[in-house]
Amino acid sequence: MNVLWNQDIVARNQVNIDIEDRGYQYGDGIYEVIRVYGGQCYMLAEHMERLTTSAKKIKLALPYEPQRIAANLQKLIAIEGIDNGEIYLQITRGVFSPRNHQFPDPGTVQPVLTANAIPFERPTEMQQRGLNATVIPDQRWLHCDIKSLSLLGNLLSLDEAIEKGFDDALLQRDGFFTEASASNLWFVLEGKLYTHPDGPLVLPGITKIKVRELCGELGLSLQEDAVSITRLKDVQECFLTNSVWEIIPIVSVDGQLIGNGERGPITTLLQQAYIAAI
Repeated sequence: MNVLWNQDIVARNQVNIDIEDRGYQYGDGIYEVIRVYGGQCYMLAEHMERLTTSAKKIKLALPYEPQRIAANLQKLIAIEGIDNGEIYLQITRGVFSPRNHQFPDPGTVQPVLTANAIPFERPTEMQQRGLNATVIPDQRWLHCDIKSLSLLGNLLSLDEAIEKGFDDALLQRDGFFTEASASNLWFVLEGKLYTHPDGPLVLPGITKIKVRELCGELGLSLQEDAVSITRLKDVQECFLTNSVWEIIPIVSVDGQLIGNGERGPITTLLQQAYIAAI
């Protein structure tokens, strides 16, 4: 397996990460997960824009221009022969010794970039069947808009959901839904789509951008407002969006069916439009 390490594509066993890399010690870094269809990165420009934004928010200087990073990712896909799959791209602040909580001066440390590409087919069966979820308090930090390596809060919420016998967690903060453990969250109420507005409580999703566009093209009413957990009984449809899974229905929450417990018509319509967009 070959990987991208800084600017070079090398065998995976050639990569050496220092024990004092700040990504390893602090989770001090950012990442992107990019879908690959037909050997091409999907919505790559949007991913590079979010990567740049996340870097600015944590005062991390990207090691290379986004255009060069993007070109190297496409080169990696070609070398690995990936047709349909995903890329995981990570940039840490790098090595700063001795260990120190303070951010180092940009000129004294070199960020470390790694990326790998793996095959991954579209999860069509899950997109049709849907998932069962449970509501869990959102105990993550208040910078969820940064695609940070620090995902322990997300992992804990998913683990709690799985231990309770559910597929995923729908997170709520102060009585309002924010997102799922690793996805943006959408509801249909009285025929209108709702999703939490972008901001510090949710990640600005790339698939969310595309679904916004599709809503406009399809004439679907969309309101970017947080949905109260008290309205769960009125929800007609619910679905998740992320770059890898695309659009996944939630068919029940804490044992309560959403609609008739199957993928709803608006969810189905958006899935079909998303596939066509790809």
